[in-house]
Amino acid sequence: MGDPMRIRARLVGDVADVRVLMAHPMETGQRKSGGKVVPAHFIRQIRAELNGKVVWEAQISQAVSRNPVFAFKVKGAKAGDKLSVTWEDNKGDKRTDSITLGAS
Repeated sequence: MGDPMRIRARLVGDVADVRVLMAHPMETGQRKSGGKVVPAHFIRQIRAELNGKVVWEAQISQAVSRNPVFAFKVKGAKAGDKLSVTWEDNKGDKRTDSITLGAS
């Protein structure tokens, strides 16, 4: 679903400083359009994996803005590692995107 995530990671030593932009409407279910309530549609869960091992997870709700950006650090990373980020929304849609970490 939707556009790919924009994942950026800067490797400093063995720490990856990661920023992820997720293209998603993040509707709260409280906004009206044309006199009708726009149904809730928001990301519920985000998971980041480094070489298949979960290194960061978050559960969020409709209180997050459209096209959210999340930032986190991953210790123990090195050039050539694969970082994957997956989100799942309240309608069951999922998206996974990956990058390979580069040298600093």
